[in-house]
Amino acid sequence: MRSSEGGNDDDPEDPGGRTSRGIIQREYTAWRELQGEASKDVWTASEDEILDIYRVQYWSPYGDLMPRGADYQFFDMNVNHGLHNATTILQRSLGVNPDGHVGVVTLAALRKADPKVLVPRITKERAQFYRSLAKFWRFGRGWISRDLQVEKNALQLLGV
Repeated sequence: MRSSEGGNDDDPEDPGGRTSRGIIQREYTAWRELQGEASKDVWTASEDEILDIYRVQYWSPYGDLMPRGADYQFFDMNVNHGLHNATTILQRSLGVNPDGHVGVVTLAALRKADPKVLVPRITKERAQFYRSLAKFWRFGRGWISRDLQVEKNALQLLGV
């Protein structure tokens, strides 16, 4: 996952702003505040801090409920798009109402889903999401490349 994020970034065209390994400054500041720590530059965040934020903010509580492969994709979408958008992409892939809420309908659809079918569907829905974004002209090639690499990794997790 960290390799998908590419380290530190502060592209003025990126609405996330100053970012390290997918963690934006605002989020890192809030996480440090929750830890009782003073604010620091996100570019100085330790690996342990980043991994803890990934676990708390992006893996829990849904990662363990996802089928293998799709769990990795959902985590990556969560980091890249936020929970609501990650959830609606997942729901469109499952063919359920994309309300942005991981509830019993989504969980039931996940339980029935064949991960070997679901993983490519997520990739397709994610690409459509990217194409709908105003900054696709600037970041689209990288986003689509990331999407395809995440799909490849997810399928490898399935032994495909």
